[in-house]
Amino acid sequence: MNIIELKNIKKIYGKNSAETIALKNINLSIKKGEMIAIMGPSGCGKSTLLNIIGCIDVPNNGTYSLNGQEINKLNFNKLAKIRNKNISFVFQEFALLKEFSVLDNVILPLNFRKMTFKEKRLSALKYLKKLQIEDLANKKVINLSGGQQQRVAIARSLVQESELILADEPTGALDQENGKNIMSILKNLNKDEGKTIIIVTHDMNIAKYCDKIINMRDGVIL
Repeated sequence: MNIIELKNIKKIYGKNSAETIALKNINLSIKKGEMIAIMGPSGCGKSTLLNIIGCIDVPNNGTYSLNGQEINKLNFNKLAKIRNKNISFVFQEFALLKEFSVLDNVILPLNFRKMTFKEKRLSALKYLKKLQIEDLANKKVINLSGGQQQRVAIARSLVQESELILADEPTGALDQENGKNIMSILKNLNKDEGKTIIIVTHDMNIAKYCDKIINMRDGVIL
């Protein structure tokens, strides 16, 4: 079954002489449980495509269906609910609150849900343990290494228990060894828990962890 269906997706930024076509008639289907890499040079549209899949942005034309629900006709509030419930993000720069503790950062997505603090804490600790960083729970993020921070970012992503994980250059700020560790974690999540994972990368060594590689150039899928 397809979790994602994109049909004739077009995205334009700006108007008139400043108009830029970021995506041109994108057609893409992704099955549940697949691990996909999206590759291409800077400015080819891969991050724009990920933002549309992640309901951060909407296309100008075409249709996007997530689990059979047509997404691009929904209003801002409904898109926000879908992001919080169905989609998890892992960013290159981690996007963590550096002056807050690891536990506070991982709990953050759960603050939009009707849960007690005890429930949030137990859920966060479960994923910190899964990523072998439960001993860091009370440390401030600013005092962690890059590899540790990326594990915190992944724990924050997983605590939502979403079936779709979107990662934009998830190892770009890490050294080679930590990059391998993070990709092994993502691969295990894909294999053991059936998570659908889409990774934007320019690194073929990262893309090789995936089942399928989608190449982009100038706003189109090659």
